[in-house]
Amino acid sequence: STIQKQRQELQFLIAELKDRDKELNDMVAVHQRQLLAWEDDRQRVLTLAERCNLLNNELNKRNEIIKSLTKRLKFLESQQNDSKTTFENTQQKFKELSQKVTDATVHCQALEEKNQSLHCSVLELSAKTGQLQAREQELLTMLELKDEAILETTDHITEFTSKFKKLESALRAAKMEEFSLNKEKQDLKLRLKELILETNKLKDDLCEKVKENNKQQEEITHLKQENGCLRNELTLIVEKAKRKDQLLQFAKSKQARTDTELSSLRQV
Repeated sequence: STIQKQRQELQFLIAELKDRDKELNDMVAVHQRQLLAWEDDRQRVLTLAERCNLLNNELNKRNEIIKSLTKRLKFLESQQNDSKTTFENTQQKFKELSQKVTDATVHCQALEEKNQSLHCSVLELSAKTGQLQAREQELLTMLELKDEAILETTDHITEFTSKFKKLESALRAAKMEEFSLNKEKQDLKLRLKELILETNKLKDDLCEKVKENNKQQEEITHLKQENGCLRNELTLIVEKAKRKDQLLQFAKSKQARTDTELSSLRQV
């Protein structure tokens, strides 16, 4: 009867040992699954950290682009102001030249009228000379005086003709300069329009870059928050794993004691 009791106790211990072994195997399997989950979470955290670094690098690049575009916008605005100043100076110079051309035209018209008057006088004198050929001997003294007057008038005509030619040259030069200034004025207007369009385009690009930068800042903030949550979850998982390791060590210790008792019973 004692041997039967010992056999029953031994069978009971063996059954309990099997249950403990099964429980230990289940705990080991759960622990393995948790380790795999922890490894997946760790890889995810590393991936997110790498993505954060990439986004930070991209953000720095975008900031550099925004700074460069801001400098270029300031430069273009300064260049636009210079172009406006040059345009205003050119307009003032054009007005002055236009006034000079108007004065020269008036003077030229006055000289033309005077020249026409002198020409009429010469024609009249020539006609009178033809009519007074019969009285040439009687009016010799008067004719000599008239000849002197004609010579003096001819000198005046020659002088006025020379002045008129000079004025014509000055008028042509003024017209050429006026044409050149008109062309320069048109070029400056076109350049000003191009600068305004480019400035507006750069302002639009700058607004787009700022919007994109704000969007990336929001995404980085969200990723940092998600990274913090994942770190907290990882900490909890590590603590749970430590507790399970402690339980596993306790189960191993208990199994060792059970093996020792079983060995003792077998020896009995």
